[in-house]
Amino acid sequence: MYLSYKPLNKQTKNALVKKQKKHGKGITLRLVVYAVILSGLWLLWSGIYKSLLITFGAASVLLVLLITVRMNRIDGDRIEIELNPLKFIRYFGWLLLEIAKSNIAVTKTILSASMPIKQNLFDVPYTQRTDLGQVIFANSITLTPGTVTVETEDGHFLVHALSYSSDDMDALADMDRRVSETELVARV
Repeated sequence: MYLSYKPLNKQTKNALVKKQKKHGKGITLRLVVYAVILSGLWLLWSGIYKSLLITFGAASVLLVLLITVRMNRIDGDRIEIELNPLKFIRYFGWLLLEIAKSNIAVTKTILSASMPIKQNLFDVPYTQRTDLGQVIFANSITLTPGTVTVETEDGHFLVHALSYSSDDMDALADMDRRVSETELVARV
């Protein structure tokens, strides 16, 4: 099986050109900001400032920028970050605390002589309006030890829990509410 390239029709091409012109303003500034951020992260995380590694870092940053520009030409699709920064920071702090509590609970379960495991698959409804909000909620469930988001469907996630209890749904509803509060988009 092979994939063939099919040229765009004139109407689709014109729509993409309009979209690129609309989003194209400030693309140079955006690329410079990306380059600075990527370079800074490369230098920070590598911790070694030899010319060969800096050259590799510069090459990888240029490659990422090239791929970004090329992808933007094709569809111009972007993730809009519609989050309230202060509420998100507060949520992140709460999530870290919940992860620590869950870590302790899972450790107790595993180290217990009777190992009281009650595995369960169940649906968890979500109320987030943005894709990013849904991703944050699904990843928050997965980051919490003992739970994994297995599948996403319209309106709910399928979640696996190591030690299921009736309190899990209340805790997940609270997490859902907290993630939804970080979004700037008003809920209907």
